[in-house]
This record gives sequence, C-alpha cells and structure tokens, in this order.
Amino acid sequence: MELGSLQRRYIDFTSALFREGFLDNQYTQLQQLQDESNPEFVLEVVTLFFEDSEKLLDELGRTLDQQVVDFKKVDAHVHQLKGSSASCLRCLQQVRQEYFLVKSKLETLFRLEKQILAAGGSVPVLW
Repeated sequence: MELGSLQRRYIDFTSALFREGFLDNQYTQLQQLQDESNPEFVLEVVTLFFEDSEKLLDELGRTLDQQVVDFKKVDAHVHQLKGSSASCLRCLQQVRQEYFLVKSKLETLFRLEKQILAAGGSVPVLW
C-alpha cells in the first residue's frame, strides 16, 4: 500500500476512534510525550495497560467463580478498574468485551503506524 494511502487510512481510523470514544484527550497527551528518543512510548504504555488489565480481569473472574466469593477481593479488583461492583458477573463480561474491542482497535492503529514508518513516512498528527 502506498504511503499517502496508509496515512489517509490512519487519519480516518484515528478520527473514528475519537468519534466513537475509544480515544480521548489522554491519548493525545500520551502522544505528546512520545519523541525521537522513545518513538514507541504510546505503544509501550498501552501494552502495559493491556497486560495489567488482562491479569486483573482474569483475577476478578477467578474471584467471582469461587463458591464463597471474597467480596473484599472483588471490591479491590473492581476499584482498580474504577468501575462499579453492583452486578459483578455481568459487568465483568461487559468490561471484558469492551477491553478486547479497545485492544483490537488500538492494535490496528499501531499496525498502521508501523506500516507507515516501514514505507518511509511519518505518522500524521491529527491535533
């Protein structure tokens, strides 16, 4: 795929992620911290977030799966996710689905970035 086409695709995809609420000001702030000395800063931060979140979701699932649920642990896990523990099992499934959706969209975004860089271009800055 040609560089200009990749860059247009990147802009369109990123704009859609902002419109759909998958990206926000915090993502823009992360991008501003990325520079030539650490060109994969955003990818590294997001990757760490995914790793930590996946572990936390797994731990929460295991805790809720116990015959006798330790609600102090549930509360601690949920607090880490900054969510509500009212209907935990259903919420957990919903959070997990949302997590994988966001992960998939950001992985696509990072693949586009790599393709643009591999084609000798620079990643467009939207804002």
